[in-house]
Amino acid sequence: MVKIGNIELGEFPLLLAPMEDVSDPPFRAVCKEGGADLMYTEFISSEGLIRDAAKSRQKLDIFEYERPIGIQLFGGDIGNMVHSAEIATEVNPDLIDINYGCPVKAVACRGAGAALLQDIPKMVKMTEEIVKSTHLPVTVKTRLGWDDSTKNVVEVAERLQDIGIKALTIHGRTRVQMYKGSADWSLIGKIKENPRMQIPVFGNGDVDSPQKALEYRNRFGIDGIMIGRAAIGSPWVFNEIKHYFNTGELLAPPDMAQRVNIARKHLEFSIRWKGDKLGIFEMRRHYTNYFKGTPDFKPYRTRLVEALTAEEVNQILDEVISVFSGEPVC
Repeated sequence: MVKIGNIELGEFPLLLAPMEDVSDPPFRAVCKEGGADLMYTEFISSEGLIRDAAKSRQKLDIFEYERPIGIQLFGGDIGNMVHSAEIATEVNPDLIDINYGCPVKAVACRGAGAALLQDIPKMVKMTEEIVKSTHLPVTVKTRLGWDDSTKNVVEVAERLQDIGIKALTIHGRTRVQMYKGSADWSLIGKIKENPRMQIPVFGNGDVDSPQKALEYRNRFGIDGIMIGRAAIGSPWVFNEIKHYFNTGELLAPPDMAQRVNIARKHLEFSIRWKGDKLGIFEMRRHYTNYFKGTPDFKPYRTRLVEALTAEEVNQILDEVISVFSGEPVC
């Protein structure tokens, strides 16, 4: 049984990665139904929380059906990160996660995210102060290092465990790589093999199929896998992986009626969370992903993104089922 503090996650948990403008409550709802064992909010700016910025505050929204759920924070100032952890603790998530992995310039150039990989003493001090500031388990997500010459994640893992984090997720790329090239899991496996490491170690990067998930589980001995981009448009990927683990067989991909049903649920959650107008607007970016690979779907996608009411969307989705049922969807 894998545990983060007192949170039991099963024998080999599958985690939904925190993704900006993706991992909001409606998306998390369909991923939970799709088999995710632990989910995280979109990453939240510590400075935004302290300024009481509306967008940052809204990212603190969590719901009982999502549990266990972690709130992920990023920032470059230790005091602000501690204060934001205290704010996040008040909304009663199951854990607090610190982002030391985001590679984008807007984050890293402000000394946050993956930038802390260039200042390990500051990373350790920041983490230690956050651990002291909350009664919740604190976890960390990071990368292999800043670049190929500074792959220091083995040292990072030991030092962060020593000051009290309860789990570590590692993306198998450096900051310089961004999301290019292939993720290297060999160092992730090395950390898991380290006899000093007693906390769960999760791997992240390029797991996009049940076969690869099984291969990486067996090759690298990790405690679980975090899924990011592979869940976009396929929130059922978690159940697909679990089925393959248990049976050695691949689940048949969802047919058109099943895809439409999941898209409807996503829309319902979106409207419930953001209201009719904004909920329908923010759902528009997901239609391409849900129906990716469907031949001649472009006219329907255009109509879906132009629809102004839930009734219009559902009428178009009814038509999609009627037209495309029985057609192969890649």
